[in-house]
Amino acid sequence: MRFANRLKAATARNNSLLCVGLDPDIRRFPKHLGSDPSAIVAFNRQIIDATIDLACCYKPNLGFYMAYGAAGLEALAETCTIIDHQVPVLLDAKVGDINTTSEAYARGYFEELDVDAVTAHPYMGLDGIEPFLKYEDRAVFILVKTSNPGSKDVQDLELAGAEARPLYEHVAAQVHEWNARYGNCGLVVGATWPGELAAIRQICPDLPILIPGVGTQGGDLEAAVQAGVDTQGAGILVNSSRGIIYAGNGEDFARAARRAAMALRDRMNAVRTNA
Repeated sequence: MRFANRLKAATARNNSLLCVGLDPDIRRFPKHLGSDPSAIVAFNRQIIDATIDLACCYKPNLGFYMAYGAAGLEALAETCTIIDHQVPVLLDAKVGDINTTSEAYARGYFEELDVDAVTAHPYMGLDGIEPFLKYEDRAVFILVKTSNPGSKDVQDLELAGAEARPLYEHVAAQVHEWNARYGNCGLVVGATWPGELAAIRQICPDLPILIPGVGTQGGDLEAAVQAGVDTQGAGILVNSSRGIIYAGNGEDFARAARRAAMALRDRMNAVRTNA
């Protein structure tokens, strides 16, 4: 089954556009879990158990696991095993290198970790991403307009001549072309840029869009949902990490995470219903 079909199934089954970010920071864990990297698995397991029926996707960010060395990578692998494709797993690794190196990354992420999708940057062009796209049942979410303030330093640069448009729109058009060839592309567009998100949705009407930046980064949830949904009222994965997984810091942290996830999911569904 292709990633797009797995995502649609999870979205429909859980009535959800919510992507839960699994970004462990042991310093923020409830004290009863301890301060050893082994606590990552216990923490993630409880978050997953509490939200598996509310999410359309999980997004572990590789950096939060690399910070703990081999133990962190082992925790990432076990986390993927716990989820076991009940909903898709999108690894936020921002890949993209020369083709031989990307081939090695693709084997590692898609075959060894067995994640369903990865994020990638487009800076090295198609040949840096193509090894991932060749896995027909997986997906690649390509950075187009990221949520951070500094994204304007490069992504907003205006192209000259016949291609007189912002660079991020050019990248979106490129991804649309790549998807026509491979059929497994997605986009990454920050909730902090709803106007740009709307323009990108026009360029790519049918591609799934990962939307980070709500919550701590200050993105407008309602505006992002309105700008990003496709003609079916779906097609987006709105990510929330800290706002869900650290909603509580006591022994009932998983219940607090569930309440936060449910509230966010329901806010998005209200926008879909009223759109």
